[in-house]
Amino acid sequence: MVTNLDKITENVVQLLEGVNSTVATAESCTGGLLSGTIVSVSGASSVFGYGVCTYANEAKMKLLSVKEETLDKYGAVSTETAREMAEGIRRLSKADYGISTTGIAGPSGGTPDKPVGTVCIGISSEKGTYAQRFVFDGEMFREAGDKRTAIRLEAVYTALTLLKKEIENH
Repeated sequence: MVTNLDKITENVVQLLEGVNSTVATAESCTGGLLSGTIVSVSGASSVFGYGVCTYANEAKMKLLSVKEETLDKYGAVSTETAREMAEGIRRLSKADYGISTTGIAGPSGGTPDKPVGTVCIGISSEKGTYAQRFVFDGEMFREAGDKRTAIRLEAVYTALTLLKKEIENH
């Protein structure tokens, strides 16, 4: 069965191939799911070469050059951190696009300011870097079986949708 996630992923890989561009991923809450989704498409190796899972703040700092001050001031789940993660993976990999995910997939870990389902997604390209904050409820992928997995899938779908728009508007 081909899902909406499959369709957007195939579309993103085709778009990247069409413009001879590459993407690299920096993941926290999605824990490799974004990278795995991209490489599930045949031929993805022509557009994808780097993916890092930086679940720990230490990894974000060491591998992606996220500033300790950013983590201290805004936290790991913030648009500021997502921006630095996207820029860091783009710089590290020399890819045309860097994409990052950082959030709280649950079921625990939420706060009033950052409830379960809060995910920040960053996109970096030669045009610049931006990040957006979302609060997912997992409903889009409720058939996944549990809310944590559904939130992670929704984050991947949204990240790929943002990347698709970025490529199309480039």
